[in-house]
Amino acid sequence: MFTKILIANRGEIACRVIRTCRKMGIATVAVYSDADAGALHVEMADEAVRLGPPPAAESYLLADAIIAACKATGAQAVHPGYGFLSERAAFAERLAAEGIAFIGPPASAIAAMGDKIESKKLARAAGVSVVPGFVGEIDDTDHAVRIASEIGYPVMMKASAGGGGKGMRLAWSETDVRDGFEATKREGLASFGDDRVFIEKLIEQPRHIEIQLLGDTQGNIVYLNERDCSIQRRHQKVVEEAPSPFVTPEMRKAMGEQAVALARGVGYTSAGTVEFIAGADRSFYFLEMNTRLQVEHPVTEAITGRDLVEDMIRVAYGEPLGFTQADVRLDGHAIETRVYAEDPYRGFLPSIGRLARLSPPSGHGVRVDTGVVEGSEISMFYDPMIAKLITHAPTRAEAIALQAKALDAYLVRGISHNIDFLAALMRHPRFIAGEQVTTAFIAEEYPDGFHGRPLDDDTRTALVAAAAAMHATAAERAQLIDGQLNGQGAQFGEDWVVQLDGNDHVVNIVDAGGFQLDIDGAEHDLTSDWRFGEGLFNGKLDERDITIAVDPTATGYRLTAAGFSHVVRVLTPRAAALARHMIAKVAPDLSRFLLCPMPGLIVKLDVKAGDRVEPGQQLATVEAMKMENILRAEKAATVKEVRAKAGDSLAVDAVILEFEV
Repeated sequence: MFTKILIANRGEIACRVIRTCRKMGIATVAVYSDADAGALHVEMADEAVRLGPPPAAESYLLADAIIAACKATGAQAVHPGYGFLSERAAFAERLAAEGIAFIGPPASAIAAMGDKIESKKLARAAGVSVVPGFVGEIDDTDHAVRIASEIGYPVMMKASAGGGGKGMRLAWSETDVRDGFEATKREGLASFGDDRVFIEKLIEQPRHIEIQLLGDTQGNIVYLNERDCSIQRRHQKVVEEAPSPFVTPEMRKAMGEQAVALARGVGYTSAGTVEFIAGADRSFYFLEMNTRLQVEHPVTEAITGRDLVEDMIRVAYGEPLGFTQADVRLDGHAIETRVYAEDPYRGFLPSIGRLARLSPPSGHGVRVDTGVVEGSEISMFYDPMIAKLITHAPTRAEAIALQAKALDAYLVRGISHNIDFLAALMRHPRFIAGEQVTTAFIAEEYPDGFHGRPLDDDTRTALVAAAAAMHATAAERAQLIDGQLNGQGAQFGEDWVVQLDGNDHVVNIVDAGGFQLDIDGAEHDLTSDWRFGEGLFNGKLDERDITIAVDPTATGYRLTAAGFSHVVRVLTPRAAALARHMIAKVAPDLSRFLLCPMPGLIVKLDVKAGDRVEPGQQLATVEAMKMENILRAEKAATVKEVRAKAGDSLAVDAVILEFEV
């Protein structure tokens, strides 16, 4: 067995590989950019080697530097993780030439399957169903328009070497093709070093189903059931689960056998994933093959009991799988959500900065794969993932409920995050039902963006009770402060008014070894060991467990639970009566500005001072987190002043354009 492995990656996947190597008694070498010098994966590894400056092109994508690190440390093998060099055939070839093992498939399989155009041709040859489309070279935008018209709208434009939702554009018309074709090429070139694009028919109301494969060098290939990754936003997976609630045993077998046939046809070894798109009639079509470990592999590990990283390492060393298709388990159900540093209340704009507080959930059936700790920095240079949260239970309903509970207990402070959105998804009736979940789920259920989950009566009662209990605890603490002017300590009664979402709730609360509350005339019992200053309020309300994230404000609390954050104030009855006469502060009108919605780089500006713009017109393109974001006019206006230029790095809410009033 290998004695030392270098992980050519960063973040949670690097930490994930290191954990398995530790279990196997294998020493590890981390690599890092200047932005990651203090990162968790660097701390966890036995050795660490600097690669270069923060941009990936100057660090994690430098094959020469990684090979040099292997030689300097004596690493015998490289695990590439996902992204970066994981699907570069040339990298695998370079390692082989240097006598260093690549923990992944052979370079020939990466080349065959990593190119989406060639992989579709090979899939057809192997008898695998493929989506109608054009898989040749596309000359220019006009050529792309002709192809799209021949296939029939809607179509999907994809970077040939793309992955992870990058380099993809949906086009419903010729205008969409003309707007998006060049951007797709640029994203492909920037992220993958390849600007080729292919176009295929969009299957409407689809589900994204993928088959996990594992093959050894002795010719054995098995499929480890399927994953359902249909909950996506902008073609990036948000929720993954295994098995799929949509797939029947017969469909699973058919998909698995097609995936194995395709892999066998290209001499595939190691872990890989064949992605399919499935229609409502349970027909399915080949999308692509990812010749690497997938982000969502933990849900497969949960239901099969396997460690896919260990399997990859053993296969790379030349060991056989040691099990057959008949031995593959399907134990219970697993759900994974991707916790990202992004703001769902502002169109999921990425957020960067330091994790001021971080407390992940734990417990039976809960797994957290992360590459950050409290105090870590979320950088603008890389994917903004904070963690993957995985729950495993005997049934799908139990796995969803456990995921919802774990999300409520996930405490993240210092940056924006998408936990509210994920918690709302776990409670959405359509997702819970499972049958009508398609890749259009988020667009259909949140057409105007995410504004928080509607507040149900149980959650409202829990928030009011928790706010009253915390305030009573704080008031009792205030009475114990020494040196108060009257010598008696502050005096507070049992009656309070809790203001929540514009409504006043009359509360009487008594602490008698547990809180006895009267909320708007209804009696409740609450027990909790919450202490002043803690970020999570855990308690039992009328025999029901509740978990609420707590952020103090100047006049109360911001409480987060069940998919939404609420500002709550707790006042005396007299203060509440007076507060009704206070004039609300009016927010300033910023509609005359085009603001940068996220920290990013201005790629191009499409207008100049004096130009008249119409609603929907493209104004500027901002690149952030390796994605291009097109900013459009919200209303007709005339550009008064241009305050930024292409190449500028802007902070969030920096002014790009000013319009005439």
